[in-house]
Amino acid sequence: MRPLRIGNASGFYGDRFDALREMLTGGPLDVVTGDYLAELTMLILGRDRLKNPTGGYARTFLRQLEECLGLAHARGVRIVTNAGGLNPAGLADAVRELADRLGIPVRVAHVEGDDLTASHPGTLAAHAYLGGHGIATCLREGADIVVTGRVTDAALVTGPAVAHFGWTPDQYDRLAGAVVAGHILECGTQATGGNYSFFTELPPTALRRPGFPLAEIHEDGSSVITKHDGTGGAVDVGTVTAQLLYETTGARYAGPDVTARLDTVRLTREGADRVRVEGVRGEAPPPTLKVGLNRLGGFRNEVAFVLTGLDIEAKAAYVRTQMEEALAAAKARPAEVRWDLARTDHPDAPTEETASALLRLVVRDPVQETVGRALSGAAIELALASYPGFHVLAPPGNGSPYGIFEAVPVDRDTVGHVAVLHDGRRIPVPSAHDTRVLDDVPEPPPPEPLPPGPTRRAPLGLVAGARSGDKGGDANVGVWVRTDSAWRWLAHTLTVDRFRALLPETAGLPVVRHVLPNLRAVNFVVEGLLGEGVAAQHRFDPQAKGLGEWLRGRHLDIPEDLL
Repeated sequence: MRPLRIGNASGFYGDRFDALREMLTGGPLDVVTGDYLAELTMLILGRDRLKNPTGGYARTFLRQLEECLGLAHARGVRIVTNAGGLNPAGLADAVRELADRLGIPVRVAHVEGDDLTASHPGTLAAHAYLGGHGIATCLREGADIVVTGRVTDAALVTGPAVAHFGWTPDQYDRLAGAVVAGHILECGTQATGGNYSFFTELPPTALRRPGFPLAEIHEDGSSVITKHDGTGGAVDVGTVTAQLLYETTGARYAGPDVTARLDTVRLTREGADRVRVEGVRGEAPPPTLKVGLNRLGGFRNEVAFVLTGLDIEAKAAYVRTQMEEALAAAKARPAEVRWDLARTDHPDAPTEETASALLRLVVRDPVQETVGRALSGAAIELALASYPGFHVLAPPGNGSPYGIFEAVPVDRDTVGHVAVLHDGRRIPVPSAHDTRVLDDVPEPPPPEPLPPGPTRRAPLGLVAGARSGDKGGDANVGVWVRTDSAWRWLAHTLTVDRFRALLPETAGLPVVRHVLPNLRAVNFVVEGLLGEGVAAQHRFDPQAKGLGEWLRGRHLDIPEDLL
């Protein structure tokens, strides 16, 4: 059968608005997908629905569709999106109303069953991650637009592939190939040069506006990752490797439909801006589904004290003592008080800003007043009574709510997965054909080490790329190299102990290393680095986006032959 061309037009809620039009007009497509959901997005949509029960979906998608629905219809391109968020039925109705107003005859279906909030009291939103078979059912029954709630990001691609090729639920290798393609596409321009470690090697003009990626999926599950001709960015083995490592853990990448073996993925350059993905093996999915729980954790507030010039440590200790005494004397001390000193100052600095450090105080408590008046009053009252040069970046406010994300498993047979068609029919989607309990893949034998030779102290990033991200309170850092000799060095050098030494913030946390020789990569999972997830803003970089680049900036002894 001919390949199925699937493009992506959104990697998150707030991505480039014109991307849908760009993908529809840039070249031939069969399906265009839009990924709008993340852990934080579900919390945002949950608060939105508290204010408006008819809301809870990504309204940006409707505005994009108003401009592009006629274009998609004329070109015969189907649209699959998880923009339904917490209310896929509501978004499907809104799309039908839009189509009627525009006079465009389209069939709109949606997928239900992910919402488990009623069975998880105390949560703002509780949603199971569904697979792609509900999407496939909608497409097989003639839907032009399929709206879902919380499905896995890759399901937006596996669903159309199942519908197009007629794969059965037990064809795990083919499903796994589509999952890998979907994972590469899901974050949009991160596969075409966005957020790429070696961006300085790409033409500057190409990076200003990277094109969105597309996959040519073949009947055997293999694919070619590319982009529309004439668009910006770049697709090469490096950009695809980086996205493959993003927000993953070990060799087994588990999903509702299949567990994809990332240690079997083979990437080869097929031509300019074309990378072939093949060899992916699949296994039966686990017996449980992941459920994302979002709840309000309380209220937080913060203040950043600016410390300038000399005696930075003494100034920090001075104001910290004053603030601690004020908070202790308040009616109620915040339940959590956290201090962080960022030494951004430079000696003999030519500007005041580069002569200054930041002392950041963050407080959290279930009661808003405790983090509001207690903090703002104590900080402002010190304006004329503290360290020399006292000022803050911004005065603290009244405190704002923060969320907590938690992932828990649930028996997949307790989740009702339903395809709701354009004519109102409801078709239950069967559970997995078979399941397999996840276990760790034994670490493969290491490659032959490099022979001894001269080394030079230099940043890791001169030879290695990295991509990092978040999964709840955990962070992952994928590190890869581009030559066999560099791999022989990296596999032996970047151990867990070395990783902890290079990133001291991880020293007291569980760290697990996963080895992926086919990608010349190691992937580190750091448990608990991000506290209770991005919405809790536990850390300076709450989604660990820069963690990999911090690692690349650290110095170690590197063989001169690699530099």
